[in-house]
Formats: sequence, C-alpha cells, structure tokens
Amino acid sequence: MIRVVLVDDQELVRTGLRTLVEHDGDIAVVGEAETGRSGLRRVREMRPDVVLMDIRMPDLDGLEATRQIVADAALAAVRVLVLTTFDEDEHVFEAIRAGAAGYLLKDVSPGDLRAAVRVVAAGESLLAPSVTRTVMRSLASAPRTTTDDTPLRRLTEREREVLEQVGRGLSNEEIARVLFLSPATARTYVSRLLTKLDARDRSQLVVLAYETGLIAPGLA
Repeated sequence: MIRVVLVDDQELVRTGLRTLVEHDGDIAVVGEAETGRSGLRRVREMRPDVVLMDIRMPDLDGLEATRQIVADAALAAVRVLVLTTFDEDEHVFEAIRAGAAGYLLKDVSPGDLRAAVRVVAAGESLLAPSVTRTVMRSLASAPRTTTDDTPLRRLTEREREVLEQVGRGLSNEEIARVLFLSPATARTYVSRLLTKLDARDRSQLVVLAYETGLIAPGLA
C-alpha cells in the first residue's frame, strides 16, 4: 500500500484528491494539511511514501516545505510530488531545485495522477508533458554563454548516451529499447548517473543534459 499525505489549502481540492488517488485500492491517504507548516508536521508524524504538495499556501509555501522535507535526513524515504495550477518557468525550476520528485498540473487525468504517485513511490521522477515542454522552452530561449561540460568528463561513453536519452525525456524502458539494453541495465545506468553527477533526481539530469551542451536546445 502506498501511503500519501495531501498538502493543499483548499478542503474541496483535498477531498477530491483523496477520492481520486484511493480509487484503485493500492493508494491510501494517511493525512492531510492546509498549510506548508502543518504539512511538515503531518509528514514528520506519518512518514508517508509520497506527499502531494500544492505550491501557493498560507504560512509556508509548498516549495519551502519541499526543501525542508528533502533536507531532513529522517525523511529520506519521503518523495514529494508537486501538484499545482501553475506551470510558469520559475515554479518548475524552483520545484526541481527544491528536490521535488515530480511536478504535475491539476488538470492531470485521474488515471495519470494515480500512475504518477506510483512512479514517484517507486523511486522514479517525472514531469508532466506540458511542464517538460516549459522546461525545454525555457532552456532553449535562455541566453547561451560558455557551456561547461566538466560534469560530462566523469562519464563513460555509454553513460553519456544514456544521459542524452534521459535529457530527451525517455523512460528507462524507452532508453533500453533505443540503446539495446535490458530495462534493468538502463535503470542501473540512470542510478549511476544520479550518483556521478550528484543529481537529486531525473529532472535534474534533464537540466544537466542541456546545461552541459550534451543536447542542443531545440533538438530534443
């Protein structure tokens, strides 16, 4: 059973989310909170697998609450999935930097929401397709100065190939097909990249693939 805490300042939204995520019986909402600060208390109390976190809330916003959860060694197993109405660049990048394992918009379908909770609970990271486009558009339009490819020098040729596919938004299974690897081997390479590049999650690998020049903006 995947244990979830909901953090959102609107009771109606929390009620709807509870109904949606518990629909299939393998996900249970074990706590709710209406502010970032009360959400932190609830997360520390319940130690859930996943936190569904809103961004704009009174008292303490969801981004700062996410930072504090990620920074707490006692909550290392807790994964934060940001669920919001906002897809502005600044919020996406702040969520990635804060350590969120995923970022979804509230127009996500019920099935995709439950799938996202399962993916994040399993240790993977994800961005909604529309959010991924926002990230890529921002990277493509950002002024390009000298590209620092220093992080890439730590990688083998095969690791670079895997990072390139991660940067293009491919899942482990898709990477396995493209590079003629087993899915287990693809997962191992991605895990190795996270360690070598000191990246918190897959979202940061995507940004690194662009910032190091491994993928040229507009060619993903």
